[in-house]
Amino acid sequence: MKVVVGSPGTWSGLLLRTGQCAFAGTSIGVMVSALGFSNYTAFCYLIASMGLQVLWSFGLACLDAYALKIKRDLHSPVLVSLFMVGDWVTATLSLAAACSSAGVIVLFARDVHFCRTIPHFSCGRFEISIVFAFVTWLLISMSSLVTFWLLASI
Repeated sequence: MKVVVGSPGTWSGLLLRTGQCAFAGTSIGVMVSALGFSNYTAFCYLIASMGLQVLWSFGLACLDAYALKIKRDLHSPVLVSLFMVGDWVTATLSLAAACSSAGVIVLFARDVHFCRTIPHFSCGRFEISIVFAFVTWLLISMSSLVTFWLLASI
């Protein structure tokens, strides 16, 4: 069996999951700190998606840490299949949430000019949160690709 960087039960896998959890949590924190985010469905969907991502990534990071502590291999076909499906689901949800939120902020900034005309509107925070959501998606897509490669090599 090949050792793939970022695979479950390795230090790189733990680092990848920790990064996913941290960026998703940061996206939630920045979005929640913006005034009026709850008035827009896309932003609420981003919060929900990133919340699911935090839970999934934190759970797998804990599993990676435990596997590293007891020196256990997590490369059984059943576990890798579970990781792969979970990563695909959360990656799809994260990408959909980030894209829909980005579409809304482009509408606000370039089409209806809310960002210029309404001074208390938090366009900058919305944009920062969306960037963190895209970074989260990039990390989760990397781990889903790794688990796919790992499953193919088992």
